[in-house]
Order: sequence, then structure tokens, then C-alpha cells
Amino acid sequence: MEKKATSNETEPLTSKKDVSDCNEGEDCKENGLLVRNPKSALRLVEDGNKVHPSQGDKGEAAQISNGYSGVQSSVPCNGMGEVEDAQCTAPAATTTTTTTTSTTCGAEGQQQLMELEDRETWSKKIDFLLSVIGYAVDLGNVWRFPYICYQNGGGAFLIPYTIMAIFGGIPLFYMELALGQYHRNGCISIWRKICPIFKGIGFAICIIDLYVASYYNTIMAWAFYYLVSSFTAELPWTSCTNAWNTGNCTNYFSKDNVSWSLHSISPAEEFYTRQVLQVHRSNGLDDLGGISWQLTLCLLLIFTIVYFSIWKGVKTSGKVVWVTATFPYIILFILLVRGATLPGAWRGVLYYLKPDWQKLLATEVWVDAAAQIFFSLGPGFGVLLAYASYNKFHNNCYQDALVTSTVNCVTSFVSGFVIFTVLGYMAEMRNEDVSEVAKDTGPSLLFITYAEAIANMPASTFFAIIFFLMLLTLGLDSTFAGLEGVITGVLDEFPHVWSKRRELFVLGLTIVCFLGSLATLTFEMGCKMILLQFSKTLMCYTS
Repeated sequence: MEKKATSNETEPLTSKKDVSDCNEGEDCKENGLLVRNPKSALRLVEDGNKVHPSQGDKGEAAQISNGYSGVQSSVPCNGMGEVEDAQCTAPAATTTTTTTTSTTCGAEGQQQLMELEDRETWSKKIDFLLSVIGYAVDLGNVWRFPYICYQNGGGAFLIPYTIMAIFGGIPLFYMELALGQYHRNGCISIWRKICPIFKGIGFAICIIDLYVASYYNTIMAWAFYYLVSSFTAELPWTSCTNAWNTGNCTNYFSKDNVSWSLHSISPAEEFYTRQVLQVHRSNGLDDLGGISWQLTLCLLLIFTIVYFSIWKGVKTSGKVVWVTATFPYIILFILLVRGATLPGAWRGVLYYLKPDWQKLLATEVWVDAAAQIFFSLGPGFGVLLAYASYNKFHNNCYQDALVTSTVNCVTSFVSGFVIFTVLGYMAEMRNEDVSEVAKDTGPSLLFITYAEAIANMPASTFFAIIFFLMLLTLGLDSTFAGLEGVITGVLDEFPHVWSKRRELFVLGLTIVCFLGSLATLTFEMGCKMILLQFSKTLMCYTS
């Protein structure tokens, strides 16, 4: 005797009656699943309800019990509403499990799809390009590349530099842009998607960015202090009659005949070490000393500018970079023209580009080329991932990588002419060889040697103002990018906490960076920087 099914059992859960209740073009809920196309779902249900003659009454009862055939059915559960093999599969005989799982998967997919559709994007393509160029072109392009170039064979260094850029820098640059644009997430969430155990890499990137922001902005505070000091008829680092000068101060640019001894110090160097860094107020490396209140105010203003530039996301920072990313190129062109007209400029250019082919046989040259291209393009800091995540999905990031990388490398090369035309002028005025003038490296190359050269040019006040404005804008772009890498990474990883509180999170982040930077403004820290720079110079010229 066959057991007859009740009326509730004989009617499949996904019957035509249920489907017909769905409006055309709207989502329907069938067996716990969200179906976007009712017509397609109707055809699938009808096919599933068909009974083959070979199945008999047993097969029919199996279908009637849950509305599906007695085989396993896959449920989409990849967050995008697409079917993945061997994932989220449950036996069709267990109606409750299938309904619950499919409902959860469908809800997650719809939620993630809505998040991607609502994600902020760049207002214009040029905003993205200028932001990436502003990040890649920073202070290192102005002071580090020229020094590395002439130290490693001059024009011959361009060969390993180009090779490392083609086979190392640009591929890494493109890979980060592609990853960020495809996943549309920050550095933490992307590594979690690639492999959950690598999620810690994303957190490590954020910590490194915060560490860099703590000391990088200190250099901009110096530039801002120089900028404010430049608004005078006579630049303060041109004479030895100031309160911070010592008896060793010697101005060899003066009209009087002066003798230069081993203990002689230029007024520009004393202004940098005794007025800006105030290293003489520290009793030694073991004495932390106080904090320079002048530099603290400069740093506070720097972080205020940074906060109001990035607090609203790429919509605001994308507009700010129209100034901060383009202004340095205008200033570089002006300084290049001015430097080329100075007496002795040709000596500096010759020293900059004269090739030393024997250097190519040294391993250190190739290592320096790889390090320079890596630090210049900046892959691995999460910034490119963050910036590319705000692109549209079908954006041509390959072309973007080529354009921005080329602009960055060309900028480094041109900056060498800007620096070495002035160094040639300094050598001409001192009646020394360019190699003696070019001993200064890093910050001292800009804040001592170049500042001293500007001070002895006609219209020195004008050139000093635009030069330190250029340094300020170069540093701001990189700070925007570094902090945006952290902000995007954290907001994408914890959207339920910070997605609606971006302004508060950015404010807290800038305060943390400001407090961390205070340690670099102590008198003892300035003493350490001078000592570290001297030791590097000593090792370079005694090796």
C-alpha cells in the first residue's frame, strides 16, 4: 500500500505559484536562494521536478519531499553570487541545512557586491595619475639619485639603473596596481584574500608606513622652517653676524679676502646645525635634551595640512595633488634654467655624467641601482594597492604603470642636472674641484650646499622661497600616500567599525604620527643625524 503525501508535501517549495508571485526584473526568494532572474529560475525548477520513468515511485517521493532531485546541489558561496566547485555543497535531502546555508551565502554575496558598487572612486583618471606620480617622486629623487649616480660611475650608472627598472621596479609597480585594482581592497584585506595566513603582512606594512611618517615629516618641518626664514631681504645663512654663529664661521663668498682652514665652517652649515637642529644644546648622545619648539610648530602645521587633505578620501586628496604634484616640476624647470646660466655649471654637469665604465664591474653599483629604483618607485608600502583600489575595474593599469614609472625615472635624471649645475657653480666660486663640493649627501646637500649656493645668487630670496616650497610639496605628496595606505587598509579590514567614521580615524592617525615625530625633534636626535651622516660620508670617501 503506497503512502500518500499530504497536500503540503506534494507541492514543491519552488512551484510555479511561488515564482509567479515575484515581480518581473526583481529578486525572488526560492528555497532560501536569492534569484535575480525569475524566468531562468522557473526553467531550472521545472527541470528539477521532472520524473524519469526509470525512477519509479521512489524517485518521485524523493523529489516531492524537498522539491529537488535526490542528488547534491551546489550553492553559490563565493561572496559574488557565483558558483564555485566543491564549496558550500549540502545534500538536497536536508532541506533545513540547504536553506540556511544558501540564505547566508546569498546575503554575503549581496552585501559584498553592494560594498564594491558603493566604493569611492577617483573623480578623474588624471587625479589617480598625479597621486601616484606625487607618491613616487619625492625628496629622494632630488638628493639621493644625483649622489648615487656620480658615486657609482656617473653616466655609466644609467645602464644598471635602467636594467633594474625594466626587470625589477616596473614589474613590481605594475603588479601592485593590478592587485589593488582587481581586489579593490587595502593591503590587509588583499593579503587575507590571497592567503589568510599572510594577513600579518598587511599589518606589518601599516606599521612600517607609520614609522616612516614619524621621521619623514620632520624633514618637511625643516623645509618649512627654511621657507619661513627666507622671507627676508637678506637670507640668514649668508653672514656670520648672527647670534648662533661661532668664531669658526667663515664666509668665503664675502668680498673680503678670507682664509679657509680645517676648522672653518660656512654660515649655511652653522644655520643648519646650530639654529635649526640646535645640536649644541645637547650634552652628548646619551642626553636626549629638549624639543625645539620652533620645529614643533612647523610640524604641527604640516600635519594640519595633511589631515585636511586626506580626511575625506581620494575625492579631496585627488584635488590637492593638482598643486602638490605639478608645482615641483615648474620649480625644477626654473632652477634648471637658472643653474645652467651660472658660471662653472658645465663643470658640475661633466662631473655628473662622465662615465666610469670600470664601476660596472663592481657588485655594489648594481646593488645601489636596485635599491634606488625600489625606493624611488615605492612598491611594497601598500600605497599603490590603496590608490589602485579606487580605480574602476576595467582601468588600463598597465599603461598607468609605464607612464608613472617613466615620469619618475626621468624626474630623477633631470634633478641631477638641477643639483650639479649648482655644485659646479659652488666649485667655481670656491676654486675647488667638484668632488670636494659634492661631499655633502642626503639632507645636508639640500639644506647646506644648495641653500648656500642660492644665498649667493642674484634674487636669492625668490629662489630660496620657491626651492623650499618645492621640497615641501614633494614631501606632502608622499605623506598623503603613506597615510592613505594605512587608512584604506584599516577601513577595508574593519568596515563595520570605521567605514562611517573616517574623519575620526584619520584625526587619530595624524595625532599618533605627530606624537611619534616629536622624538625626532630633540636636540640629541639632531646630533645623531649629523654623526650618522658624517660616518656615511667618511666610509664613502675612504673606501
